[in-house]
Amino acid sequence: MKQYIVDGMLIKKCSLSDVEKLAQLNKRLIEDEKSDNTMNIEELKARMQGFLESDYAAYFFMENDGITGYALVRHSSNPLYLRQFYIDRNFRRQGKGRAALKLLLEELKTDKIDIEVLSWNGPAVKFWESCGFVERSRYMRMDAKKSATAPQTCSEASSGAGVSNSRYE
Repeated sequence: MKQYIVDGMLIKKCSLSDVEKLAQLNKRLIEDEKSDNTMNIEELKARMQGFLESDYAAYFFMENDGITGYALVRHSSNPLYLRQFYIDRNFRRQGKGRAALKLLLEELKTDKIDIEVLSWNGPAVKFWESCGFVERSRYMRMDAKKSATAPQTCSEASSGAGVSNSRYE
């Protein structure tokens, strides 16, 4: 594998032997983005192993022999899908995220990639927009246990174009 270096940072493709470290970094990502994911480290390790044994690949971003962050990419998507991207808390606001993204795109030999960002993660939304990403869709979830406007009131709000579901009309 050709090694790319940007601003002193290099990229390293991960293997199954890196699952433990990837799970720890994934746990920090979940905490930092205030995700509702409740998986523990063992569950995250199993999930990460499943990713790496399928159509995903993970990459460490490294400086001075230390890990600055990581990315998890689904290679079977067109365009490629960046499922996870994390820069360690100690390295943020220093241009490391931008350098890591540049490295990743060079490693993947692409200039097009899709991501999802949690809507409440304002700093991440701003970061991705500053890197040239634009919103293309809106992924939504309904949780009747947490919503005062669960399906019983859906028909009242569904007057928008292209919104139709006969069960609620």
